[in-house]
Amino acid sequence: MDNQVFMDLLAAREYKAVRSILNVMNAVDIAALLEDLNGADLVRAFRLIPKDDAAEVFANMSSNLQTALIELFTEEELKDMLDDMYLDDTVDMLEDLPANLVTKILTTVSASRRQQINQLLNYPEDSAGSVMTTEYVSLKKTTTVADALRLIKHIGIHKETIYTCYVLENRRLIGIVTAKDLLTEDDEKTMEELMETELITVTTHTDKEAVGKLFAKYDLLALPVLDNDGMMVGIVTVDDAIDVIEEEATEDIAKMNAIVPTEKTYLETSVFEHAKNRIVWLLILMISATFTGMILTHYENAFEAIPLLVAFIPMLMDTSGNCGSQASTLIIRGLALDQIHLRDVFRVIFKEFRVSFIVGLTLAIVNFVRIMIMYQDAVIALVVSLSLLLTIMLAKLIGSMMPLLATRLHLDPALMASPLITTIVDACSITIFFAIATAILLR
Repeated sequence: MDNQVFMDLLAAREYKAVRSILNVMNAVDIAALLEDLNGADLVRAFRLIPKDDAAEVFANMSSNLQTALIELFTEEELKDMLDDMYLDDTVDMLEDLPANLVTKILTTVSASRRQQINQLLNYPEDSAGSVMTTEYVSLKKTTTVADALRLIKHIGIHKETIYTCYVLENRRLIGIVTAKDLLTEDDEKTMEELMETELITVTTHTDKEAVGKLFAKYDLLALPVLDNDGMMVGIVTVDDAIDVIEEEATEDIAKMNAIVPTEKTYLETSVFEHAKNRIVWLLILMISATFTGMILTHYENAFEAIPLLVAFIPMLMDTSGNCGSQASTLIIRGLALDQIHLRDVFRVIFKEFRVSFIVGLTLAIVNFVRIMIMYQDAVIALVVSLSLLLTIMLAKLIGSMMPLLATRLHLDPALMASPLITTIVDACSITIFFAIATAILLR
């Protein structure tokens, strides 16, 4: 849909045409379309959205747009919107709203819904409880298939998912039944006969990154959430799990590039915030890089004796830094996907040792030939090539071990990524290079 055509129709008050466009659009696409509107135009367009889609469109809007609409809604419009929204979407919205609008919303909803919202808001930000919904279908073990289907038809519209139903006994989860089971089994069968009792569950305080991993590992559509007493309190649905996985991946990418993560998009983040999020790590890395300068100063006699050595420093530092970054990236990704664990440390060391030897030897041979062609000096070629082999082996060892060390210290492995690894490896490569050079060339 061309945004300009839509805005022209809206400005011309061609509401019938606007409504016909909105009737056939996906809720996510409508939310994106409304991003370019504001004020009265935004409210007019929103009121033309089919009532059945309005809550879903609102849930997919940016927090800025949601805030603008809430300020412009009448009390009745706001109440209707909140009644149609799923509870977890409401909680996600409240977390990004200013305090005055949160108060406005909490005074609009019913007392029971307000209690549920407050309960979800009190869970830690990175926990399963913070992303779960309390809207799920619960059944008793004596419920028959026919009764279960009747119940779903009656209340299913108000539940976030009906693809998986939960069999409870005194609020304790004893089994799950899928919609496929209910549609294909005899009406007289009970939930006790159909339910799956091998259950995958999490608690309200389980880290939401671990929740995302469970969805990816078991291809789940929903995951039950239990409290500390083993009572079922909600479910995490696959759409929320995907949001968690995307959020965690974005956070890791930011950390791997020495940027403080933010929940805002690039364009929503101010220039000052961008600078603040980047400058801390840049300062740390800049100060730590002074160690490399101190090492160079220590070996200035070698420079004076053989000035040609300086020409090989950038190549050694860049190559070793790249090798360390390669290793750290693979290990960080393996840890994130649960493919590598702390118990695998010696397997990782042995594997990276062999990989680094093959890579280092290959690059060292090529470098030896290059220096012989350019400078016809076998001793310098030997010094540089041997330094390259050793620095590559050390870089890959450092790059693979530091994420595992971070995990052992209960830190985010993504912190031990390219910028930090490169800074450490630079200092090590210079030390190795000049140690070998002074030992061979300045005897």
